[in-house]
Amino acid sequence: MNDTIFFFFYNLAHQSQIFDNLIIFLAVYFIYVVVVLAVLFLFQRFSWKEIILLCMSAGFAFVSAKILKILFHTPRPFDIFSQVQSLFLETGYAFPSGHTAVATAVAFAIFFTNKKTGYLFMFLALIIGVTRIIAGVHFPVDILGGFILGGIFAYLVKYVYNIVILLCGKK
Repeated sequence: MNDTIFFFFYNLAHQSQIFDNLIIFLAVYFIYVVVVLAVLFLFQRFSWKEIILLCMSAGFAFVSAKILKILFHTPRPFDIFSQVQSLFLETGYAFPSGHTAVATAVAFAIFFTNKKTGYLFMFLALIIGVTRIIAGVHFPVDILGGFILGGIFAYLVKYVYNIVILLCGKK
């Protein structure tokens, strides 16, 4: 099923140079746009709690994704299937998707304090994940792993933050 879903999305690539360029932008660079938008959103509200939740969640998701890639040694689609030509050069192992993990951690960190905006950022994280499949650098399970990882770390950071605040007697 993982391969079937992968090829469904991957077959959208290599049809149009304009579409491929859009996919490359969304799969490689859009994560930076998402992070900047999240930071701008939080600075507009200027809540230290939200800024800490966002930075810590994204940071832990990024580091843990790097560690899990080393532990799992999961090859990328273009390493397994000779007919897959990725739209851009990507090195290292595939599972979990670090881009998706960070985008999802950002989305959930925002969601915990602002549901409506959090849903928007979840949609942006989904776009990042799907475009990385279309680009041929991740399988769907890599993206799912990134979503789960990002969500878990955002929740854990929020949970620990709330405990620390409770123990310190601050609101």
